[in-house]
Amino acid sequence: MKLKIYKRTLASASLCAMLLTGCGQDFLEETNPNAITTDTFWETSSQFQSALATVYGASQFQAISGGGLVNEMILGDIGGTEAWYRPTAYRNLTYNDASDQVTDKWNQLYIGIFRANQVINQIQEADPSLFLANEKEIIEAEARFLRAFFYFQLATTYGQAVIRTTVPVSDADFNTPPSPKEEIFTTVVMPDLEFAKTHLPKTWDDKNKGRVTWGSAASLNGKTLLFQENWSAAAAEFKSVIDSKIYSLTPKVRDNYSEENEFNEESIFEVAYNADINPGANGAVVDDDPSRTGAEATNIATQLGQLNFAAYNTLLPSYYLHELYVNDAIDPSNSINKGNQQSVRMTASIVPIDGEGLYYQLPIGTRNGWVFGQSAYIKKFTNWYHLPNEDGNSRSGINFRHIRLADVYLMYAEALLNSGGSIDEAIDYIDMVRARAGVLTIKQYLAQNGNTFPQLHISKQVHGTQPMVAPTAENIMTHIRRVERPLELAFEGHRWKDLVRWGIVKVVFDELRQDEIWRTENQAAILNEPPIYIAERIRPDFLLSSANYSPTVHNYFPIPAQELQTNDQIGN
Repeated sequence: MKLKIYKRTLASASLCAMLLTGCGQDFLEETNPNAITTDTFWETSSQFQSALATVYGASQFQAISGGGLVNEMILGDIGGTEAWYRPTAYRNLTYNDASDQVTDKWNQLYIGIFRANQVINQIQEADPSLFLANEKEIIEAEARFLRAFFYFQLATTYGQAVIRTTVPVSDADFNTPPSPKEEIFTTVVMPDLEFAKTHLPKTWDDKNKGRVTWGSAASLNGKTLLFQENWSAAAAEFKSVIDSKIYSLTPKVRDNYSEENEFNEESIFEVAYNADINPGANGAVVDDDPSRTGAEATNIATQLGQLNFAAYNTLLPSYYLHELYVNDAIDPSNSINKGNQQSVRMTASIVPIDGEGLYYQLPIGTRNGWVFGQSAYIKKFTNWYHLPNEDGNSRSGINFRHIRLADVYLMYAEALLNSGGSIDEAIDYIDMVRARAGVLTIKQYLAQNGNTFPQLHISKQVHGTQPMVAPTAENIMTHIRRVERPLELAFEGHRWKDLVRWGIVKVVFDELRQDEIWRTENQAAILNEPPIYIAERIRPDFLLSSANYSPTVHNYFPIPAQELQTNDQIGN
């Protein structure tokens, strides 16, 4: 069985019940001598480690790292869906403050914050003699990293949040006004990450693989600085991670979203799942449901996998993303793609009807699909490579990687370009990612085309050609935004937040809507034809999102209706 650490246990379920008694509610006046309480629990280092396990457990919640993310992955330019699927409300920007992902993610992040606060608050009062050398500081650092991660998610998903760094005990503690994302960054996220950077180890031994490290904290801190447009500081933070030599790109890009090489050399912050533990529990069940035993699995594979292989394909690659992969031209001098017509990055990420290799152990197209405007399906985080179909109980054991080195390389290149740093160095880090995929690098394009390279995000199907441009900071930044990040990091939870922070959502939506209109007007000539072999009709992914988008309404989720009803300081 593959190594998995910090999985929830039946003991942690009892702990969770104990932790929830810290919310200022008077349940019983008499004390049950057999019950675990906050007065009797925090007495050994192993109890603190058990409590920390529940904080890690919160990162497994489906709205944070599982199938719920499909509703956010569809918000940008890389995903589409059909009208009969639930993510349509997010695709069309018609969700509201009671929609499932809006409420689930908020609730689940605050469960994680509550658990982290318990550990942080209690360990600061604990007797140091209870712990091994440095153990006390490391436990607190792990909890503070996870709290920082949860608050980073709140800040970048909702644009605001209620800051709580202690366990609420009174109505006044619960009725607290929200703070804007900048205050969340400076008050909670960055101080927590600085503490974590100081006290977390750079590596763990094999039995503790998966616990967060100095690199996890430094990378998330760099990302926080990037979101604040503190370019020089962000670049310095990312470079410290790169120069540590702890991490390297995996030889196989697929190892970043399969079970085959988890907690690998590229992984910086990874959430563990296992389909073998708690058999029978549905993958969507989380551990805060007192009526059911939680699964240790994720349900994202069932959301993404293809309909004829026991999944639902509720999220589909957009035509834009599909054509980006087609344009990912193979470098004939790079052996990674030897014998392939398509790049390994494409083969690991999506499956078009003209794809290469097997799909769920069958030749592509053996079973029905690729119809009704569906040009390709998603492979990332699905079990297409080793199983005949997805699990009927929505259970998958593929870990979710929130931060990996390729992302750090691209964020470093972005920070360099925006801080006036070396364009050549930025290109070098982009090209490291491209070379791992075995595709032509920017420097190869420049050498072959008189110091110009193609704008690969422009649809050749629609526009005929791709303009050749000089390697200016602006043009390389456009490449990062419109080509490299979507190609490398598609469906890894970054895209909408990237588009929002760059301020280009409207531009992107309008461009892709015009491409849709052209395809619709010319569908007689392009259906079932290369480069993307669209079948039967043109799917209108951007018809309503382009018309409905308003940055003040849609850049961030609204605070959930239930929070508005229970917290009288919101909206006042």
